[in-house]
Amino acid sequence: MYDIENSIGFHLAKAYQRGFALFKDQLDPYGLTPPQFSVLAFLWKEDGQSQTALSQKTLIDRTTIGGLVDRLEKLGLVKRQPHPEDRRAYRICLTQRGMTLERELCATAAEVLALFLAPLSEDEQNSLHHLLEKIRTAPENRHETTTNP
Repeated sequence: MYDIENSIGFHLAKAYQRGFALFKDQLDPYGLTPPQFSVLAFLWKEDGQSQTALSQKTLIDRTTIGGLVDRLEKLGLVKRQPHPEDRRAYRICLTQRGMTLERELCATAAEVLALFLAPLSEDEQNSLHHLLEKIRTAPENRHETTTNP
């Protein structure tokens, strides 16, 4: 019988849910969600990216990115500008308000991460980071499951 309570997948999912909830609580006063923060964070690194580029960097599908950008636009944090090299595309650019929030929101993110990782030593945090990065960047290995009639 499958032991769900000792499954690595179960523990990863529960750790993710805990971290997401902690971060969401801190972002609520800004009217933001953790996925919206990730879009902003990639724009703070490189403003003026296309939705496709943001989708690839955040690993969020293009349809969902479109909705996130719509909501960020309604909050006055980003604006769409025509892409100079592709008339069908738009660049997503930070507004002044979006730029102004960078320092405060990044400090909030750092505080939440410190709280989330507090049970781990520095060596354990480094090991966790290394292992998660290894899993995240591993080539996809999909196996088809076959069943016998």
